[in-house]
Amino acid sequence: MRLEGKVALVSGGAKGIGEAVVRRFVAEGAAVGFGDVDEAAGRALETKLAGGNAPAVFMPLDVTHAEDWQAAVAHLSSTHGRLDILVNNAGIYQRKPMEDTSEEEWDLMMAVNAKGPFLGVKASVEAMKASGGGSIINLSSTAGLRSSLSVHYGASKGALRLMTKSIANRLAKDGIRCNSVHPGPIDTAMGHEAVPEDQLQERLYNRIPLGRFGKPEEIANAILFLASDESSFMTGSEMVVDGGSTSK
Repeated sequence: MRLEGKVALVSGGAKGIGEAVVRRFVAEGAAVGFGDVDEAAGRALETKLAGGNAPAVFMPLDVTHAEDWQAAVAHLSSTHGRLDILVNNAGIYQRKPMEDTSEEEWDLMMAVNAKGPFLGVKASVEAMKASGGGSIINLSSTAGLRSSLSVHYGASKGALRLMTKSIANRLAKDGIRCNSVHPGPIDTAMGHEAVPEDQLQERLYNRIPLGRFGKPEEIANAILFLASDESSFMTGSEMVVDGGSTSK
């Protein structure tokens, strides 16, 4: 198993891509703590995963609150004695042009998508150093690489992309790697919000060479590679998983 003996913390792990990551990590032998603001979904997933290859525990986690991050890291460190992997997956999306975006909506987008990962890394770094190193994976987006209708969303994901590079350079000497993943449209509730039904033909069949939504499991596979020792010479990199859309 590719993550046997490792301990991982996944934000936004109750649904969508986060759920797929939690399931994949457990299947590969990692002890996983996963957080989410949707406690009902988190508890349900924890129950489904009981008796798997490795333990998975749900922890209520609002990524905009530093104390929630600190509690999650403290729990994993006290239970397992280490922390090897952090996946900053929690994020929000809003399909809205700049002219219609309020100051409050801008602030919330930046708080969840940029401040949240910052707080997660800050809370986790000492535990990772004590473990002898680790891997941080930040979930950005193709909107972090090119223009987006939703300016506030693109700004938050672009910030996360460059934050990743700064973290990678800062922590390399401690054996901690940091990379970003940039999904295209994925078959989740958020993915369908980003690509409305009336735009499927144009957005999927004309703009994406593979002509379909990606699957959450396909993003989880990319994250698994970055979390594992197989990517040991990768840090500060951008992994694009978008069906070829940014190639056009």
